Amino acid sequence: MELMKNAASIENGETALGIELGSTRIKAVLVNRDCETLASASYEWENQLVDGIWTYDLDRAWTGIQTCFAQVAADVHSRYHTALTKIGSIGVSAMMHGYLPFDKDGRQLAGFRTWRNNITGEAAEALTQEFSFNIPQRWSIAHLYQAILNGEEHVGRIHFLTTLAGYIHWKLSGEKILGIGDASGMFPIDSATGDYDAVMLEKFAQLAKVQPYSWNLKDILPQVRKAGESAGVLTAEGAKLLDPSGSLEGGSLMAPPEGDAGTGMVGTNSVRQRTGNISVGTSAFSMNVLDKPLKAVHRDIDMVTTPDGAPVAMVHTNNCSSDLNAWVSLFGEFADVMGHSLKPDKLYGLLFNQTRLADKDAGGLLNYSCLSGENITRVEQGRPLFLRTPHSRMNLANFMLAQLYASFAPLKIGMDILVREEGVKTDVMIAQGGLFQTPVIGQQVLADALNIPITVMKTAGEGGPWGMAVLAVFAKWGAAEESLPDFLDKHVFCQPESTTLTPDEQGVAGCQAFIKAYQAGLAVEKEAGTAVKEQS
Repeated sequence: MELMKNAASIENGETALGIELGSTRIKAVLVNRDCETLASASYEWENQLVDGIWTYDLDRAWTGIQTCFAQVAADVHSRYHTALTKIGSIGVSAMMHGYLPFDKDGRQLAGFRTWRNNITGEAAEALTQEFSFNIPQRWSIAHLYQAILNGEEHVGRIHFLTTLAGYIHWKLSGEKILGIGDASGMFPIDSATGDYDAVMLEKFAQLAKVQPYSWNLKDILPQVRKAGESAGVLTAEGAKLLDPSGSLEGGSLMAPPEGDAGTGMVGTNSVRQRTGNISVGTSAFSMNVLDKPLKAVHRDIDMVTTPDGAPVAMVHTNNCSSDLNAWVSLFGEFADVMGHSLKPDKLYGLLFNQTRLADKDAGGLLNYSCLSGENITRVEQGRPLFLRTPHSRMNLANFMLAQLYASFAPLKIGMDILVREEGVKTDVMIAQGGLFQTPVIGQQVLADALNIPITVMKTAGEGGPWGMAVLAVFAKWGAAEESLPDFLDKHVFCQPESTTLTPDEQGVAGCQAFIKAYQAGLAVEKEAGTAVKEQS
């Protein structure tokens, strides 16, 4: 019966497609009106360090999107014996922030500068002082102002500035629109108006370095939309971009494009006040939906919004699991050489479970998982580094625990500011990400590191593209009748499956000892960036 029901939904266009361009994978998820997954697909891609700038090739982005759509369409045909020719609503999400400028003819003026870069320190510091509002290095406005300070020729020809999600949405719909959550990573948002902060826009316009340019910042930024509002429709040209075979029809409602932080909040039902979520992967971030304003400006706390515009305190780290993944890959190669090849989930499970035998402080081992620079710890250049003293207790269990502690260390340092200095409290903190696919281990380490209970939902494993698909369902069928938090509670998470782990007293003490040594040794990590040059 469900097969027939879902087939009818597909044929009638009562479906929603979520597309997300993450840091290592492009994914697509097709859901029905009940937000149940009908088909999914993924495509691997990686950033490149080109001339000192972390970037992605946009042609590769389209290859990934088209590959994912073709896989979803094939999956639909195989499972439900029907063609995927029309979709009720579509939403695009991607890595937040960054810099994508275009001229009046739609030509890209500079390589995509991603969130991972920390090359805008001068601009971010100056704008923070000017606005009395924290401007992180990865925000679009910091990249723009740094390009101005650098005297980059292309700046005078900018006609449109957007994020990766905004770019894809523009090409699919023809609309220069951005969801409020992603927009809040371009320029500060005024929660009262649901738009870019007018006072700060004027302050920016009056800066001496900005005045020579003929464009007005408000005119080159995307229009802001909240979750549930229309952001255009899929054009015939956009349908051809998604599906070069020509089978897909245009006309799908387009939801406001969002950042991966926003879709993570939706995917974990963390959009109400005093809820929060943590997403871990190549980078890591926590999102804490506030019930009152912060008392002070903090350089390590970003003020952004939920997809429906509520203020959020965000702790973002540029690094999380990349170094750990590299070590696991090395152990996988060793297993291959020994003739015992292991699938990734088995390999991670075996290595993570070794931490049960570890000393709680990781035996005095230290690791710095900085593949790129890290703003929270003031590390300028990424140099992954493992070190120990002659009396450190070197074994596999301690090594793997040090890797997990190091993955979470910058996030913990940032979260301590919110908890200790601002007194921010959350009623629930939900975590998601690949590190939690091995049950218990990563979840317990994170609970110990942050000294707060951590919940992992079964649905959190669906990830960002599913969260974006849910937002597309909301835009098409739910927004007219209820708020986003009520829609999620009543229709999406009415019977959630989850597990919650509380901090272990010995684990908390062990992690604190690790973090104390980690912070004391940061000078070594910083010096490594100067002493060890990047290999070409």
